[in-house]
Amino acid sequence: MYDVAIVGCGVIGAAAAFELSKYELNIVILEKENDVSMGETRANSAIIHAGYDPRPGTLMAKLNVQGNAMTEALCRQLSVPFSRIGSLVLAFSQDEMKTVWDLYTRGLANGVPDMEILWGEKVRELEPEINGQVVGALYAPSAGIIYPWEYALAFAETAVRNGAELRLNTSVTGIEKRDGFYRIHTNNGDYDARYVVNAAGVHSGEIHSMVAEPTFTIRPNRGEYYLMDKCEVTRANHVLFQCPNEDGKGVLVAPTVGGNLIVGPNAESVSDPERVNNTAAGMAFVRTKALKSVPTLNFRNSIRNFAGIRANTEHDEFQIGVAAENFIDLAGIKSPGLTSAPAIALYAVELLRGCGMRAVPRENPVTTRERLCVRMLSDPQKNEAIRRNPLYGRVICRCETVTEGEIVDAIHSPIPPCSLDGVKRRVGTGMGRCQGGFCGPRVLEILARELRTDRLNILQDGAGSHILMSRTKREVSE
Repeated sequence: MYDVAIVGCGVIGAAAAFELSKYELNIVILEKENDVSMGETRANSAIIHAGYDPRPGTLMAKLNVQGNAMTEALCRQLSVPFSRIGSLVLAFSQDEMKTVWDLYTRGLANGVPDMEILWGEKVRELEPEINGQVVGALYAPSAGIIYPWEYALAFAETAVRNGAELRLNTSVTGIEKRDGFYRIHTNNGDYDARYVVNAAGVHSGEIHSMVAEPTFTIRPNRGEYYLMDKCEVTRANHVLFQCPNEDGKGVLVAPTVGGNLIVGPNAESVSDPERVNNTAAGMAFVRTKALKSVPTLNFRNSIRNFAGIRANTEHDEFQIGVAAENFIDLAGIKSPGLTSAPAIALYAVELLRGCGMRAVPRENPVTTRERLCVRMLSDPQKNEAIRRNPLYGRVICRCETVTEGEIVDAIHSPIPPCSLDGVKRRVGTGMGRCQGGFCGPRVLEILARELRTDRLNILQDGAGSHILMSRTKREVSE
């Protein structure tokens, strides 16, 4: 019998697990994929929003600003890359300047700090490659950029170190209310829990409907992106938004914490919440819109395209609350969900307390995480790391300067990867210009060696994505 079962291990479920693991609670996290954060958290704009967009008085507005304020300290604790570079909402006409002023007023009501209205000349000083037709902009210095997947992984790893159990490849198929607890049916057996947290992302509506009448409907919405080579990162110094409209916050151009440039997304309703393919029309739309902000963008320097799905609903608000006895929803978490995640986690703890959950603080819980990134070390620090472990001196990924030691550390971490992309998300192999063309085979060999499995068992990413299908030669041992 578990005290709390969390359904879903994206950034919301992982953050909830992180906060709950600070208490003497028996926690299980049920995740249908073979790794954490394989849905919305994996494919988004990677922005920590300032908080001027949500309607004042909404839970979304409150949690956005609160989550933003929590992010920097959490990232220091958990060794997650984060940079508070600020954002600009660009206006290309006097009509759009009215929108900028409206956002400024919203931001004041929401408690967003240090915002300014800038006029065209000042915007062009900050952003020399911006479209010369920019009339003005809303500047919000509290906005930032982050590595979303590592943020979620850091929450989840810390929760696991505090005793939470993570069950991957475990899909919830039904939930039964019993006398004083829930029986959760999955493809890997049943789990009993006194309290349930629904953090299932685009599938949160399905999980909700297993215990209560529907109060919201997930309306999947796809956003497509370009990831540009590092030579393009000088095109923008801040997160550059266009004025929001009925389709969302618009196409952005922004640096990434990895030193690339991200461009996108569009907003397209789709029927399948797993449909994350790119389309020619979608990419053309993103390209056209982005060039309006930064005309000098060179899309020949795109190194990867990707798409993600937003968990939109018919409501302009997060769907957070008590759905049934001892069952809470953290659902409909669209943008600014990534920003709001740590604040949502605190709110979830309070909701569970309100349901009667007894939460006794754990003595000396783990609240920090360390991760060695060799390329970020000084030369003396690198020499010392290599002295301790020579594998830190063997570079596997040349584009991103990732060493074998870092890959081995990831494979033996609290939540080890089982695929090439799982290693990529943890340490950055395959993130550079060649996209794994050089290092992929070596990473595959290291995974097979460290996991003590046949290379035929190693996946590219999700279940069934085998890289090697059969042997073409007999291996002869000498």
